Amino acid sequence: MGQNERTGRCVVAVDGPSGSGKSTVSRRLAVGLGARYLDTGAMYRALTWAVLRSGVDQADAAAVAKVAGEVDLRIGTDPQGYGVTVDGVDVAKEIRGPEVTGAVSAVAAVPAVRELLVARQRQVIEHAGRIVVEGRDIGSVVAPDADLKVYLTASEAARAQRRSVEDAADVAATAADLARRDRLDSTRKVNPLQQAPDAVELDTTELGIDEVVARLHALLSERGVA
Repeated sequence: MGQNERTGRCVVAVDGPSGSGKSTVSRRLAVGLGARYLDTGAMYRALTWAVLRSGVDQADAAAVAKVAGEVDLRIGTDPQGYGVTVDGVDVAKEIRGPEVTGAVSAVAAVPAVRELLVARQRQVIEHAGRIVVEGRDIGSVVAPDADLKVYLTASEAARAQRRSVEDAADVAATAADLARRDRLDSTRKVNPLQQAPDAVELDTTELGIDEVVARLHALLSERGVA
């Protein structure tokens, strides 16, 4: 990462529901730390895109697991410009579309999918040294030994407003979809969305991105790993 790259292991786990600010905060923090960045949600979305492309039934766990085991999924870790490819195809834009968004929770709930991608995520973390990882089960499952675990929250209204602006969608429809995904992600049997017991909870409803990032830098400084 050029002259801003620093040495010494530092793993920051950022969890929380959609619209809580995870992606923007995580990327900004990674840049400030001279660290890598991993969007685990993009991995599940990319695999979902592959499942949809294959035409297999999303409810067929065995078929979904087969796709997961055969697909060549690659994701970058540069916080200022990471790419996502599936079998050599750039899918960075496609995985943010409504079709993938509507199916990703179901695909991500397949145990074999989570086992495979969690293993991949741990490999990335192990080799990165300094990295900010965002998702829904990072502090609780993927990196339980992270130097800092943060759980970002925000009011349902704030989350819906933010996401509707990002997706140019109706606020009410976005709120309903967020509620649906929250329910599916928090009730799945394997690695559900949950706050790690030792995570710092931070409500971003009334906070700007700079304020949130500054608080995380302060928390890391207190731990001596910033």
